[in-house]
Amino acid sequence: MAGRKETALDLAKFVDKGVQVKLTGGRQVTGTLKGYDQLLNLVLDEAVESEREQDDPLKLSTKTRQLGLIVCRGTAVMLVSPTDGTDEIANPFLAADAAA
Repeated sequence: MAGRKETALDLAKFVDKGVQVKLTGGRQVTGTLKGYDQLLNLVLDEAVESEREQDDPLKLSTKTRQLGLIVCRGTAVMLVSPTDGTDEIANPFLAADAAA
């Protein structure tokens, strides 16, 4: 090794692009990735938090909250995915459960 620790995730290709970040505690934030470090601390600009349903905390509601420029602490980051090229699809298993 050359003394530099490799990160498990190469976020350089997502800088200045839209990303969706899922955090511990169920929060979900979408924004433009402006920077990151080896501890997975993320800087997001124009960040928007998607709020959860009151009666079902596993479902996202249509309500959002504008956050602006934020720092997501690396210890809270569970998932980072690009917003471009991802679409929400219907759950194919729900139809199979209804038929059974």
